[in-house]
Amino acid sequence: MNRRVMNTTRVIALGATLLMVTGFSGAGAATATGAGAGAGATRQAGHGRPDSQGREAAALTGSAKMFRKTTEDVTFTFDAHLAAADRNDPSRATGTFRFVHLDKPGGKGAYAEGHIDCLMTGGKVATVTGVVTGTDLPQILGKRVGFTVQDRGGRDRVGYSWAPYGGTPDQPDELAKCASSAPYEKVRRGTGDFRVLPWKFDYPTDDG
Repeated sequence: MNRRVMNTTRVIALGATLLMVTGFSGAGAATATGAGAGAGATRQAGHGRPDSQGREAAALTGSAKMFRKTTEDVTFTFDAHLAAADRNDPSRATGTFRFVHLDKPGGKGAYAEGHIDCLMTGGKVATVTGVVTGTDLPQILGKRVGFTVQDRGGRDRVGYSWAPYGGTPDQPDELAKCASSAPYEKVRRGTGDFRVLPWKFDYPTDDG
């Protein structure tokens, strides 16, 4: 196996893509304790200010584990908000994201976390992007990554931007804000829930 394939496999392990087929042989060296470091940062999102009716423009919150037929333990956590005053500018969204992939509960793996830089929701589907600011995989530090969540009331689905490319090093260097893939992964029942607040924006008007 050449070096490029080995590096790509290692990062895919973080993203929970290749692991569904090949196992966890390329995962990072973080332990459950190391991967969990800084988990509190995910809960320190700057909530968007509500409008006069007490409602922010959009939000994606919650944490859950992905369904697996293996021992893998994959968790995504989001705390993303768009203030009412910024309802027409999704790039002003604030908050945090975090994802952790372990070979088994309490086992070895890798993590990444960062700040949100765009949020759009439609009905019960949210697309959000953010820049990685903390990780044990230097290849993705400073990179923008994207996520899509479908809120289905406990049986949610999740997608992520690097899935079509086979790993974050192979996706475009400048991923567009609010860009991601279809939410094809399922949440494991009983492990958490995601909540999507539909985007409330100003429709264009005919001034003619």
